[in-house]
Amino acid sequence: MTEHIYAHEHPESDEVRPGGFTLWFTGLSGSGKTTIAHLVGPELDARGAIAEYLDGDTVRTHLSKGLGFSKEDRDTNIERIGWVASRLTRHGAAVICAAISPYEETRAKARTMVEEFGPFVEVYVKASVEECARRDVKGLYEKAFAGEIKGFTGVGDPYEQPAAPQLVIDTEEHSPEGSAHLVVAKLEELGLVRAAVNA
Repeated sequence: MTEHIYAHEHPESDEVRPGGFTLWFTGLSGSGKTTIAHLVGPELDARGAIAEYLDGDTVRTHLSKGLGFSKEDRDTNIERIGWVASRLTRHGAAVICAAISPYEETRAKARTMVEEFGPFVEVYVKASVEECARRDVKGLYEKAFAGEIKGFTGVGDPYEQPAAPQLVIDTEEHSPEGSAHLVVAKLEELGLVRAAVNA
């Protein structure tokens, strides 16, 4: 049936609203991506940015509902997130993506889509498989180690560490609050958010 779907080219504005960028958190399940993202977002809002979240689990509930966890489906999911992030970046939003995004090539595709309209800041949220398993309240790692979940990233399927992220945060060394501070400091350094105003 899909062979009868034809994409139409619609007229688009050439305008790119200034200030948009994508902050892309990547790392193993349980490394702390979503926790840090939820601390960074309100800080960006407080500095005048329009923050929008694209969390991996939430996207799979809506935009990527029905996709599985084969490499092809994982790539499709990340490419969808990258495409949406690029559109939001174009319209001046501070897009916060938190998805495992295990494959370097697919993250590069997302970067290319976003950078057509604004900066792409990749943050590698680093933690060992053992630590992520210790934090796992859902028991997913335990099931993966037992062979009940096939192709789980970091256990039965590879996680390709970013080759040149803008920031690496080891969450075994930094608290969530400390990690969020490092992210915001990097965004300040890159000129993407204004410095905090001390009362």
